Amino acid sequence: MGAVIEVKYFNSFVLKKTVDNADTIVWNGSFGIPAAKGGYPIKPTTDESTSWAIEEARIRGGYNNVSTDYGAKAYLVEEEPNAVRRGNSLIYSGIFNSRTGINRTNVFSVADDITKSADPANGTIQKLYAEDTNLTIFQELKVSRALIDKDAIYSAEGNAAITSSNLTIGVIQPYQGRYGISTNPESFAVYGYNKYFSDRNNNVIMRLSKSGLDEISRFGMVDYFRDELNYPNFNLDGNVIGGWDIHNDQYVVSTYRNKTGAPYNTLSFDESVKGWTSFFDYKPDQIFSLRNNFYSISNESLYRHYAASVNRGNFYGVDYRSTVTFILNAESPVSSKNFKTIGYEGSSGWQLSTLVSDGTGDGLSPASGQWISSSDESALVLSLMEGEYVFNPADGLPVKRADYQATLGTTQPPLPRYYAGFNLKENRYVSNLVNNSNASISEILFGPEISGVKGFYVTGTLATDLITNPGGEKQLFSVVSDYVMNNGY
Repeated sequence: MGAVIEVKYFNSFVLKKTVDNADTIVWNGSFGIPAAKGGYPIKPTTDESTSWAIEEARIRGGYNNVSTDYGAKAYLVEEEPNAVRRGNSLIYSGIFNSRTGINRTNVFSVADDITKSADPANGTIQKLYAEDTNLTIFQELKVSRALIDKDAIYSAEGNAAITSSNLTIGVIQPYQGRYGISTNPESFAVYGYNKYFSDRNNNVIMRLSKSGLDEISRFGMVDYFRDELNYPNFNLDGNVIGGWDIHNDQYVVSTYRNKTGAPYNTLSFDESVKGWTSFFDYKPDQIFSLRNNFYSISNESLYRHYAASVNRGNFYGVDYRSTVTFILNAESPVSSKNFKTIGYEGSSGWQLSTLVSDGTGDGLSPASGQWISSSDESALVLSLMEGEYVFNPADGLPVKRADYQATLGTTQPPLPRYYAGFNLKENRYVSNLVNNSNASISEILFGPEISGVKGFYVTGTLATDLITNPGGEKQLFSVVSDYVMNNGY
């Protein structure tokens, strides 16, 4: 029958030899911790002078010193060794004195009150951020602050006066508003005095500034984040990754709906315009800025963004198109119009991917018996370079720019140019709109048989092509359309 012997005091040194002369690992009577678990040997060597390791029992012994004093011994008698988990409590150790070199960060005195607890009704503590003499505490349902090594004395008028205190962590004071960081501390980012994070319990993205807590998701993205963060099983499988883009001065947040990371959405918030400016095609595992550069990590690889050595729109080795979505709703929004042309001011290399009118609402199809919504849409409008073509002198057939070399033997044939997409006129790229709609209910003429795109308004998307200065800069300043009113209604 075995016996349990409680060790109440020890003062010992363990001397371990990691290898012998024959490169065989020996442990001097104890196999210790396997190397795969972080034990010895870390790096096998045949050098007898470096093949020894020493472990000591003292808290601050310093076995490399000339002599070892009788400092505090590393022993503790716990009469009731019961584990207690306090998800809402803080515990702090001793300090490191850089002036004297005394390190007490591994000392947790049981004789002192070294704990500070937040309200357990607000869930567990997920994130701590120290700033100057303030400690910001992020719980699942609440954000609070506490003074470090200081305390606040309040006057009769309610004004606070900061004074020195022997309390390591002062009184925990909650910010106004029922907001927390949920269980997504990885969404936290900080720049200056602004802190950003997600609150999945309220389906919002938050900013903590000197003025308090604000919902930045309300700047045009209330519905989006309500649907995205409230996706079924997001609480179990989803994730929210956040970081500060110091290059563009933006808060970048990426949401995953499940553990596989698909689908995902990565977008940015810009303080200068108080709005969400862009969606991105990359899915990061971590986002951060360091020394004026913006980085992200994906699949254990580190990437630096905005690098001049790669193409614009290239993320993790893949080239993506840049797109801009716009709405044309000129004059009266309650009048039907016929949009005949499309034009833009900017650089070459943009194509019109889609242009769709507003829907007519659900109507019952006599043919299928299904409820459908009809709308007008335009055919694809190629960019200037994509739509360029010449006529082959040999057979009179058109040859597009991509086939110049194969058909004509040169990339610059001395022939007149024609354009099937955008054309450059008076420093503006313009094109007519060709209808590409399916027949709606009771419609006789449709598609290319009618001109333009009809509707109260249209929503379009301009995208960069793949042949005009690949990876270079593409600029877009404005989008215009020529239209006529439909019979005055």
